[in-house]
Amino acid sequence: MHGAMPAHSDDAAVGPRVWHYDGASALRRDAVLADDGATFRLVERDRETGPFAWEALIANDADAVATSYGLKRMGGWRIGFVDTPSPGIAAKLPGRPRYGRWVDRIGLAPASIAFAAVAALAVTIVLRTPAAVARLVPASVEKRMGDLMVGDFGRKGCDDPAGQAALATMLRRIAPEDRALDVHVVRLKMVNAVTLPGGRIVIFDGLLKAAKSPDEVAGVVGHELGHVRNRDVTEALIRQVGLSVLLGGMDSNVGGYTNALLATAYSRKAEVNADRAAIAMMRRAVVSPVPTAHFFRRLGGGAGQAERLFAYVNTHPVSADRARNFEASAGKGVTYRPTLDAQQWAALRNICRNTPEQQGWRF
Repeated sequence: MHGAMPAHSDDAAVGPRVWHYDGASALRRDAVLADDGATFRLVERDRETGPFAWEALIANDADAVATSYGLKRMGGWRIGFVDTPSPGIAAKLPGRPRYGRWVDRIGLAPASIAFAAVAALAVTIVLRTPAAVARLVPASVEKRMGDLMVGDFGRKGCDDPAGQAALATMLRRIAPEDRALDVHVVRLKMVNAVTLPGGRIVIFDGLLKAAKSPDEVAGVVGHELGHVRNRDVTEALIRQVGLSVLLGGMDSNVGGYTNALLATAYSRKAEVNADRAAIAMMRRAVVSPVPTAHFFRRLGGGAGQAERLFAYVNTHPVSADRARNFEASAGKGVTYRPTLDAQQWAALRNICRNTPEQQGWRF
């Protein structure tokens, strides 16, 4: 037992001197360690504690002054040797843990390679798994996510009747099967369109003003519809959460830059897939993809473009390859029909004429 016991004879108290804290008080005690084989006792002038099992000792690696030991399941209990322990006692003491532990044993270079391999595996899982997880998210959950993200901003869409009718005509033309879509325009000067979970698409009025034909807008809307069908937004949210958790322990700058690079790589892949979906929609609707290619080229030109155009470039990476893909998809000898007639196109471009301009949005 670990309570005080009557002192043994002086012969039983032969052993190395130790200092001792019992974990119950801050009083340092001086004792003699008596080795009884599988156990030991701490013998003081007026009391004795123990027996303690040698195997219950643990080395205190934080003590750099003298070799000291704790006792399992007894917080605050410590002993330290004043005298050098005999070889027999030293053999029973637990080894002091190495600071590097297994890193020191295998070496820094192999350990670094092992860490890099584990990190690469973890990043790969985080990058690839969300695609499958996103498809398991119920549509009702996605819709609630979209409602929360869009906030009041999404409820202040432009409501000119003629413009609304023109937008509905465009949607029926390029995506007649997608009846559950929620697509509307808000009055903001930025050239942009965003997709939110739950089939919600928001088009900024600045994009309508920058477009030169309804077919350019049809290509952009088709692209956003591609994100909806591929569930890219939900997948991106899941991936972003995973990357934030995975990289959260890194230095803030390194973690932030790595996160941004990985997110950008994913974004470009998603953009290509959304373009393919848009091209397929336009092909079925017999709408020319060439105007969309021209739109991308204007946005990607950089120099000479209005500053407000950069909003679309930032969220939808524009490249010459994307423009070429739309242009190459045009069928030779195909007679294309405009998405909207001149009157409908004018109505769509003026859909926000009765709506006050928004100063920002609250996603």
